[in-house]
Formats: sequence, structure tokens, C-alpha cells
Amino acid sequence: MGGTDQVQGDRRSPAAANGGDTRDRNAVINLDHGDPTMYESFWRNLGDECTFVIKGYESLSYFSNPKNPCWFLEPSLEESIKSLHGAVGNAVTDGYSIVVGTGSSQLFQAVLYALTSHDQRNQINVVSAAPYYSSYAEITDLVRSELYKWAGDAHEFDKDEPYIELVTSPNNPSGVIRGAVVNHDGGILVHDLAYYWPQYTPITSSLEFDIMLFTASKCTGHAGSRIGWALVKDKDVAKKMTKFLEVSTIGVSKESQLRVAKILQVVADRCKRFGSPQGHNFFEFGKSLLAKRWEILRETVKKAQMFTLPKYPLQHCNYTGDVTQAHPAFAWIKCKEGIKDCEKLLRNHKILTRGGRKFGSDPGFARVSMIGREEEFKMFIERLSVIQMFNNGDGNENRNLD
Repeated sequence: MGGTDQVQGDRRSPAAANGGDTRDRNAVINLDHGDPTMYESFWRNLGDECTFVIKGYESLSYFSNPKNPCWFLEPSLEESIKSLHGAVGNAVTDGYSIVVGTGSSQLFQAVLYALTSHDQRNQINVVSAAPYYSSYAEITDLVRSELYKWAGDAHEFDKDEPYIELVTSPNNPSGVIRGAVVNHDGGILVHDLAYYWPQYTPITSSLEFDIMLFTASKCTGHAGSRIGWALVKDKDVAKKMTKFLEVSTIGVSKESQLRVAKILQVVADRCKRFGSPQGHNFFEFGKSLLAKRWEILRETVKKAQMFTLPKYPLQHCNYTGDVTQAHPAFAWIKCKEGIKDCEKLLRNHKILTRGGRKFGSDPGFARVSMIGREEEFKMFIERLSVIQMFNNGDGNENRNLD
């Protein structure tokens, strides 16, 4: 799912919030949210290629295709989704219904509704393996539904009861590829694949799980358009998801759908030319930038000797044709040498992150966004180096934070 995790207010400096220079020594760098602003330069360089015009008399109707299980799904968006998955090879679309939502967060709610029944005797348990996406618990329990409830870490779930397991792969926050953890009868799997794109991880197979969630936020960086989509194998589940969306919002904005349809098709057309200097391949751009950032971060962490980072295996990517490792959208940083609260340590250096507790994990971890603007990333690296200097100076940089 997306990385904003129910943003409440803007905690950046005034300059950063307005898109200005963030290199003020007193500026607070907000790396808490997964706001994908690093992609701005790519889309700016394309000029008007993704521009389209909607005339005043167009898109008045609620309906797009009444014969489709998701009757408000714009045909052009459906086609561009299929085209993009086909070009990348990360998910099968043949035999699936596509359900569009206002981001994957709304689709998650629709899935919970679709997989439960008003005739059931007890609430269905919703679980995910820690560290899990930090908004799962809040979204699940927000309306205190009688149909389902958050039941926490899938590793600790041992009840002989029906359950829904959320499998986030690559994981948010850790970036690792995951499979299901619970192995009980009566379970249903939902795969959140927001980050299963070539800039973040090697594409090792074309997935065909029963329910797969994707979002434009992390695919192309267009978080503000609020478009997500689900590939759903069971048509009845797709219809029930659509019913949830119908009742809650009477569909999804056609303007957003048409914009994202145009963008996805541009990406799909260009991503067939990986490695071509004339191709302006979006995924090549994203992968190159993230690989460079991860290289800089790992070198800085190595020198600082106060943090550790996950290690990712080398794998063959079917899309790029090379052997590579993951370059996730988030760095799952762990403090070393007895520092109890990594989020607090970084906050003391004006770096806002998200602590491990919010992911059902150890507070010695913190999630750091790697997909912000270049100036924010540079300031982050500079401040990590400052922490290193403090550490080398007296060996007691906030050692007992809790």
C-alpha cells in the first residue's frame, strides 16, 4: 500500500512544505511519509507527453461500463493496467477482474468487506507478519466493524478461527520479499504488491494470487491522483468489492482515472525499451536513482558504525535481464550499541522517521523514506554523518534514549 500512513498535517519546514530549498541547517526533514517526490524530475522532462484535456461535456455519467463487474472502471485505465503488467511481467491479468479504488487503502477496506459475511457468527481476524505496514491496524479497526478485527502479528496468531492474512511483498517497511506465515484452515490471503515494480525489487515471476493490490502512488509516483487497482480472480469477490466502493463513494473520479490511464500507458510503451538511451524508461530512471541513493546510504552507515541495514540477495530480474538486488522505497534502519529508540535519536537531529513500534516491531528500528526530493536525501546523509562524528567524538551520542 501507499506510504503516507494516514498523514496528519505537514511537519516539514515552511520551505520544504512549499517545495523550496530545504538545505536550511534548522530545517526538519520529514522522511516519515513515503511521498514519492523523487519522480518529479522524470515527469518534468517528459514535458506535455502525459497531458490530456477533459472538455466540459465529457465524463458526466456515473457509469463507465455497466457490463463490467467494476462498472465505474474507465476502459482506458483497464487497458493501460493490462498493458503495463504485460510489459513488466510482474502480474497476470488474464482471467482477473480489475477493481479501481481511491488508492489501495480504500481497496483494502473493500477487500475486508468482500471477504466477510453478515451471516458469520464472529469477527474474522485480520493479521500480517511483523514488521507490518503501519496503517493496517488503524484501517481495520477504524469503524469498529462487527465483520472483522485486527489481530496483530501473523507470527503469533494461533487461534483455530477464520482469518485474513495480509502479505505485503516487497514488505513495507523492510523491503524483503514475503510469503504467507499462517498455515491454518479457513484462511484467506490478500497480497499487497504496491512495491513489486522493477525500480524497487527484481521481478522474478509474474504473480497470480487470488487478490493482488497495486497503486499508482508507488508505481509511477502519482500519489496525488489517488488511484489504486486490485486484480481479483473471483468475480463474485470483485462484485462485492465494487458494492463497497459504490456505497461509500459511488465510484472513483473519472478525471483521476483518465490521467492515470494516460500515464500508465506512456510508462508501458516506454518500458518495452529498457536500456535504450532514446527510451526514457521510467523504471530504469527509478532503479538508477534508488541504486545510487542506497549505495550512498550504505557507505554512510558503514562509516558511522551506529546503524545496520537489511541485506538483500542478488536475484535475476526477468524484466531487466540482469542480476540485481532490491533497492526499496524505505530504509529499515536499526540502531546499534544499546540505543533503545532509533526514531528519537534521528528526531534529535531533525530527521523525522517512523519508529518500529508502529510496525509491530522493536523501537530500535526506524523506517526512512528513500523516495523524497534530492535535497532532502542529501540533508539526511549529511545529518547521519553528523551523528557519526558525535559517536566518534565521545562514544555516547544519546546512548540511553528510550
